[in-house]
Amino acid sequence: MTDPDRRMAFPNPMLVVVSGPSGVGKSTIVAELARRHPQVVPIVTATTRKQRAGEVPGVHYHFLGWDDFAALRERDGLLEWAEVHGNLYGTPIDQVRGILAAGRDAILTIDPQGARQVRARVPDALLVFVKPPTMKDLTRRLRKRGSESAESLERRRRDAEYWMADTGDYDHVVVNETGHSAEAAERIWEIIQSEARRDPPRRPQI
Repeated sequence: MTDPDRRMAFPNPMLVVVSGPSGVGKSTIVAELARRHPQVVPIVTATTRKQRAGEVPGVHYHFLGWDDFAALRERDGLLEWAEVHGNLYGTPIDQVRGILAAGRDAILTIDPQGARQVRARVPDALLVFVKPPTMKDLTRRLRKRGSESAESLERRRRDAEYWMADTGDYDHVVVNETGHSAEAAERIWEIIQSEARRDPPRRPQI
């Protein structure tokens, strides 16, 4: 019997979108998922926002100027893009195509605006929404980052409430309990494995 963890070149690789509000732990979950299961390859998002302490260009984000981002968008180099909290974010389409062509699952970590664009463009994408156990937990996580002004914190909290009230476009919802990102990663892996056995299979056309 084939070990599901050895599914390194699946004939029908998937485009997986992990989305949710800012501060919910999406990036931590996806990093843990990729570390445990190399079948899943994260996409590095392009952004115009400033690099934070500890972030590595090309690893955490592709940090671009506004003109470079606009040029990439205009030549149809982005699968999706959105302006979020005053900065632009987008998914380089060539990365996605390359990973899928290699028989691996491409995983995007994006906000709900981008997730809905992906659903419209790639109906067979697998969308997973990550939510916090409570709004109090989410607010605590945002404050702990230490990078948010009071105004920014309130804006992100309002956005989170709006997005969590409307998750109907998503295939699955996963709760990221505080301190349990590894469990959330494994839950998403279980979802990916279950979807991989679906008949008919998902066939993302990009």
